Amino acid sequence: MKTIKVGIIGCGNISSIYMENIPKFKHMELVACSDLDLSRAQARAEQYNIAKACTVEQLLQDEDIDLVINLTIPAAHAAVCQQALEAGKHVYVEKPLAVTREEGQRMLDVARSKGLLVGSAPDTFLGGGIQTCLKLIHDGWIGTPVAATAFMMSRGHENWHPDPEFYYQQGGGPMFDMGPYYLTALVALLGPIRRVTGSAGISHPERTITSAKKYGQKIQVETPTHIAGVLDFHSGAIATLVTSFDIQGGTDLPPIEIYGSQGSLRVPDPNSFGGPIQIRRAGTDWEQIPPTHEYTGNSRGLGVAAMAHAILTGQLDLHRANGELAYHILEAMHGFHDASAQGTHYEMKSSCERPLPLPPYFVFE
Repeated sequence: MKTIKVGIIGCGNISSIYMENIPKFKHMELVACSDLDLSRAQARAEQYNIAKACTVEQLLQDEDIDLVINLTIPAAHAAVCQQALEAGKHVYVEKPLAVTREEGQRMLDVARSKGLLVGSAPDTFLGGGIQTCLKLIHDGWIGTPVAATAFMMSRGHENWHPDPEFYYQQGGGPMFDMGPYYLTALVALLGPIRRVTGSAGISHPERTITSAKKYGQKIQVETPTHIAGVLDFHSGAIATLVTSFDIQGGTDLPPIEIYGSQGSLRVPDPNSFGGPIQIRRAGTDWEQIPPTHEYTGNSRGLGVAAMAHAILTGQLDLHRANGELAYHILEAMHGFHDASAQGTHYEMKSSCERPLPLPPYFVFE
């Protein structure tokens, strides 16, 4: 089988797991990496045996590269993706798709006009954990889903991340940082969103960095750090979602639970590819369910693998972590903020195909 040649732009924290995983897929070849700090790209290239470390411009001009993975900070997502698309390359970007809805829509329009694919993280919903949950729902184990709860509760990133400032700027916050995992999982499990509403606030307008690199530096908070939202799905299900960087004492709340007409389903942490799956039908206790699908370990890059497989085979339905899904999630995240600011429901303007479950034990070669 022909291989898809891949280049990575952005060699920060998240790049290491992509560089480790991509060579495991036989139909992809990681041939180059770049960063605004060329020395950082060179260090990654040496660490992961990547043939070429270069500038962003050099990577985009390389005619051998078919697909660009954009791992820059959110504020740069749209511009870098646009440049890659204009250079004739398919693009896969870390979440969120873009900072604004306008940027995200422009990206999809350019890709469509050039016959190129856009993909976006998160791809954790393609892992064995959520894929097993999808199969359970499709097979009717809990009846018709009627409701859901989802909680992402943390104390923020200034305690561990070496450069946490962007998490508190526009395009950051708990909704734009972690919300994509939860919302993508919910859309996979329940279908597209019809409307959202919510309340959002900044609990602490200033944060102090306590991680070693910038210990003691202050961060001015520009985006909500606690969002409580409600989602109405086209399927009729209603979900509650809370994302927060303000929970200092931790919580025992489950990441996601789906409530059906005949039972309940506990979904693994959507920031992981595996994890415990539990089901409880009326009149019974919680029962552990073994995974029915592959990729239960840290498989970041799985969405890129599916995208590359779709490009090579023409099976575009396998491109599950696609731009339309990512845009739908981006719009919903803005919708929570808009609803809170305006004191109303936000009616979704976009939709997407609900990603069908992969076949059991399906492997991307």
